[in-house]
Amino acid sequence: MRRKGIPKTRQELRYRRHLRIRNRIKGSAERPRLVIFRSLKHIYAQLVDDVAQRTLLTVGDGELAGKKSEKAALVGKALAGVAKEKGITKVVFDRAGYRYHGRVKALADGAREGGLEF
Repeated sequence: MRRKGIPKTRQELRYRRHLRIRNRIKGSAERPRLVIFRSLKHIYAQLVDDVAQRTLLTVGDGELAGKKSEKAALVGKALAGVAKEKGITKVVFDRAGYRYHGRVKALADGAREGGLEF
């Protein structure tokens, strides 16, 4: 018999890692949290103000074509462009429990190329 509260699935384990990361990382209005979500086909990024508890902006790869890593880099650049229009230049990066490689790294590099500071 399995004890209650012990995560078994990959999603439960990732969510637990994400909560551990979020205990250390807080976003504010002047330095929001850049959080990502990665599905099997798509990747999304958003800037969150944890103090006011609201999402400032969201960008996804809905209309983009190409390889997944290339789309992730374009999402990072697009997010940086929209953030600069709103006057945001510094962010706190939240990898949301995912490993920092592949699409996650490509999105972070694209955001840095776009002008965001981590």
